Amino acid sequence: MSETARTAVHGAYTLSDDPARLDLAAMHRFLVSAYWCEGIPQATLARAVRGSLCVGVYGAEGQVGLLRCVSDYATFCWVCDVYVLPAHRGRGLARAMLAFARGHPRLQGLRRWSLVTREAHPLYRGAGFAPLAYPERHMECVAPDPYRRVPG
Repeated sequence: MSETARTAVHGAYTLSDDPARLDLAAMHRFLVSAYWCEGIPQATLARAVRGSLCVGVYGAEGQVGLLRCVSDYATFCWVCDVYVLPAHRGRGLARAMLAFARGHPRLQGLRRWSLVTREAHPLYRGAGFAPLAYPERHMECVAPDPYRRVPG
């Protein structure tokens, strides 16, 4: 474990921000078929993980969940790639990862946290997220099927 890594215990699970603990192959096995990043090449995921603060959740058999924070560590954080493997759901692990991230020393004093979800609105509402106050101010540029066009 790195000297600056933080950990927390949630029941039989450990949460950690230690990049050395992350299991890229396990994360890729789940995320390659997730609706928000279907087909993501492992090399692209590795690059994304290197540029993010990641919270992994670990059980007896290894990594069972992830929450990735993309941030400048001064003003903004985008929460993404949140998952818990199906066999470990219903134990509050996603909420625990959110609390771990929201309390992380590197992510304090930010003016905005953001995320995109198709189905987990109750989870995020419980962590303080709300619909956009001014949606007319927000814009996006989305590349359809980016992993089919761009090599890893």
